Amino acid sequence: MLVHTATEVLAQQAPVIPNPSPGVPRELQDFGNTVVAALKWLLLVSGVGGLLACSIMIAIGRRNRNQLAQQGIFDAGFVLIGLALGSMAATLVGIFAI
Repeated sequence: MLVHTATEVLAQQAPVIPNPSPGVPRELQDFGNTVVAALKWLLLVSGVGGLLACSIMIAIGRRNRNQLAQQGIFDAGFVLIGLALGSMAATLVGIFAI
């Protein structure tokens, strides 16, 4: 009897697990857009501030402080890489979306 019941249970078709495509809940659409817009604005303001700081380092390090000027040039590269990644963020994430 127990073997017969176990066989019937195992023979039944497994339930189908739903796999919906990703979508934004209506309640969170505006909030998500606001957060992304604020982060983009913060990235741009930080990028301007970072490039200004690097420019000041280069200007100050021009005479007798060449190490400071070199550090300013080196750091400007990191600021530009950060800005490039930030501008491509949505595209990069979109590549991996299912």
